[in-house]
Amino acid sequence: MDHQNSYSASYAAAGVDITAGYKAVELMKKHVARTRNEGCLDDVGGFGGCFGLPIAGMEEPVLVSGTDGVGTKLKLAILMDKHDTIGIDCVAMCVNDIICVGAKPLFFLDYIACGKNVPEKIAEIVSGVAEGCVQAGSALIGGETAEHPGMMPENEYDLAGFSVGIVDKKKIIDKTTMRPGDVVIALPSTGIHSNGFSLCRKVFDIDNNNPELYVPREELKGQTIAEALLTPTRIYVKPVLALLEKVQVKGISHITGGGFYENIPRSIPDGLGAKIDKSAVKVLPIFDLIAKWGNIPERDMFNTYNMGVGMSIVVPPEEAQTALEILKANGEDAYVIGSIVESEEKVILE
Repeated sequence: MDHQNSYSASYAAAGVDITAGYKAVELMKKHVARTRNEGCLDDVGGFGGCFGLPIAGMEEPVLVSGTDGVGTKLKLAILMDKHDTIGIDCVAMCVNDIICVGAKPLFFLDYIACGKNVPEKIAEIVSGVAEGCVQAGSALIGGETAEHPGMMPENEYDLAGFSVGIVDKKKIIDKTTMRPGDVVIALPSTGIHSNGFSLCRKVFDIDNNNPELYVPREELKGQTIAEALLTPTRIYVKPVLALLEKVQVKGISHITGGGFYENIPRSIPDGLGAKIDKSAVKVLPIFDLIAKWGNIPERDMFNTYNMGVGMSIVVPPEEAQTALEILKANGEDAYVIGSIVESEEKVILE
């Protein structure tokens, strides 16, 4: 697209350089190209992203959508001046939600609001979004970058996204099939993921750029606290899709803000609860560090963070071993953390 004649000196004087937007789009195109799949009908840059629905073989296709942002994890990315992984988090927070329904993600759009459009930084952010889309098997078919001078400092930005997936109606995960004795399987997280960062900021004094953030720590296997916190959210789409082909899955929970106590109940019907063996949960070192530095009670930790479990999956007991084998064959070190019991209490940690 030719933008040679598009420049407004008056708009630039007000703080918005539209030519920076054009440059950012050109820089990000190579990243977007990595995500193209058979559903993409046009290139990025038009007024709407077009995608052909793959409905062959489906009796009653249902679209499933999810939207989310990255939250205050962005504060740390900005402090570290590292912007190439935060987009993975944005994609993960959306696609990990829609896979809980049993839907395959099709396409993704992002939205970046910034104080000042620095094309190289925007392209770096989008490179992470593209990587997340590749991991999810989803196409990045569009987005928006908005320059907001006066609304936020020049070096700051916010990032949000929107994902659409598809599932045959008869294959939507039905939690009403859940029964006492069903097995709860954990998929490990890569760390904090994208929730609970307001508490992390307080515990580690992130807003004041605490120098302790950048000291390599033995308990984190040589990582700094900043590196551990910025580790991108794991995307579970492909392993879960592989599992759904072979095993009856009765419930999936994406463990995000609110931890075990808020998220696991969302996939469990009334009258049943998940009895979780705390000793079985493989708690990551970063969570021990948060609890220690912040003097945070165990109950609050499990009600804020994923504690090392990014996703929980409920399957029949006779299919549990098969489920573990499929997940491990697809790169997930899955393990059993509990079972479904008759209970009015949705989560029982013992």
